[in-house]
Amino acid sequence: MLASLNLHGIGPAQNLDMQLGQRVNLFTGDNGLGKSFILECAWWALSGHWPGLPAFPRDAAGQSDPEIRYEVTDATGKLYSGLSLYDWESQEWSSPSDRPNIPGLLIYARMDGAFAIWDPTRNQQTSSKASSFAPLAFTQSDIWDGLRDEEAGKTTYLSNGLIADWIHWQNGPNEEPFRTLKNVLLRLSPPGIERGDMGRLEPGAPQRLPRDSRLIPTIRHSYGQVPVVYASAGVRRILALAYLIVWAWEEHKTQSRLIRKAPQKRMVILIDEIEAHLHPQWQRTILPALLDVWKDLAQDLQIQLLIATHSPLVMASMEPFFDDSGDKIFHLDVAQSSQSGTEVVVQEQDFVKYGSVDSWLRSDVFELAQARSLQAEKAIEDARRLQEAEVVTKENVIEVSDRLIKYLAANDGFWSRWLYFADRHGVDL
Repeated sequence: MLASLNLHGIGPAQNLDMQLGQRVNLFTGDNGLGKSFILECAWWALSGHWPGLPAFPRDAAGQSDPEIRYEVTDATGKLYSGLSLYDWESQEWSSPSDRPNIPGLLIYARMDGAFAIWDPTRNQQTSSKASSFAPLAFTQSDIWDGLRDEEAGKTTYLSNGLIADWIHWQNGPNEEPFRTLKNVLLRLSPPGIERGDMGRLEPGAPQRLPRDSRLIPTIRHSYGQVPVVYASAGVRRILALAYLIVWAWEEHKTQSRLIRKAPQKRMVILIDEIEAHLHPQWQRTILPALLDVWKDLAQDLQIQLLIATHSPLVMASMEPFFDDSGDKIFHLDVAQSSQSGTEVVVQEQDFVKYGSVDSWLRSDVFELAQARSLQAEKAIEDARRLQEAEVVTKENVIEVSDRLIKYLAANDGFWSRWLYFADRHGVDL
C-alpha cells in the first residue's frame, strides 16, 4: 500500500507532501488544483507506469530537479522508499532498479470512464523486473467488449470483457464468480427499493438484441429488465467498477494458481470523482459500500482507497465510518506565498462531523459562503450590510426585499430576521 507521496517541481505546486492513511484517503479541492494529478502520481508510485500522459515538470527551462518520492509496503510488510527523477534529455521519469514488486492488486477508475489494472502475478510471469510490466489499460469499449494485445501478428486475449464474462459466469459450471459479482453489485447498489426507485443492481435473464449475435446481460429494475448496454451512465459506471473489481480478483486467483502462489491479500482502489453520474441518494452510500467490498472477495483482504471527490454527500456519508487511525482527508487550496504570490498547497484536515449537507458546503472542505444560489447569496449579503448601516432608507429596504423575494425560498431561515427589520423601516412584506 502507498504510505507517502512527495512531489517536487511538478504539477500545480512546487511541493506536495502527503502521509497517507492505510484505509481511506479523500482528496478534495477546487477544479484544477491537482486532485486527479495526485491520483496519477500515486498510480505511478505504485505501478511504475503512467496511466496516461506522464507528469511534466513545472520548470521547462530545467533549472529545478523534479522528483517523485514515495513509500510503499513491500512483500515483507516493510516500507520501501522510492525516488523517481526526471531525465530532461530523454523526457522520461526514472524507475529505481531495486524497485520491488508491489504485493497487491491495483485498480484505477479514471474520470473519463477508462480503467487501469495492475496485477503482480502477471508481472512475475513476465519478468523479475517490475519496470518491464505494463498495467492493463481499459478504454470504455475495452471494459464491455474485451481487451486484446496485438504483437508480431499474434493476438493475446487479456480480457473477455464485461458482456462475455458476465454471460460465462452466469451460465458456466463454476458458480463462484457470478455469486461474487452478484454480491458486489448488491453491495454497491443505490438505496430506494422501498420507495419503488431503481433499487438493487440485480442480474436478470440474458437477452438478444437486434443485429448482435451475443447474449447481453440485463439488470432488473422495478419497471423491468434493462440490457446493460442501455443502462444509464451512473449504472454503467458502477457496473464497470463492480465487474473489474471481481474480474481482477478472479483473474488474480487464476494466475496465482498457475504460478503456484497464494493470492495476494492487498488491494488499492483509486477512483477519480466517485460521485460522477450518481444521484444524491447513491452518493450517500457508494463510499461506505466500497469500504466493505472486501467481504465479498476474501475475508483476509485489505483494501486501501484513494478517492477524489467534489461531493458533500460523499463526505457526509463517512461520518459514521471515519477512523482517525486509518483514514485521512487532504484538501487542496490556493495560499499566499512570499516568493511566488500564490501557490497550491495540500493540507491534511481533521475529520469533523458537520451533519447536514449545507454545513458541509460551508465547511473548510468546500468553502462556500452559503448553500444557496449566487444571486440569493448576494442578496443576503446586501441585506446584512443594510442591517448594519447607520442610515437606512425605505427605498433601500424595498430594493433588497424585492431581490430576496425573487431569489429566496418562502421558508428560508433568513426571512424571520429580515421581516422584522423591514417592518421597522415601514416596509410590509
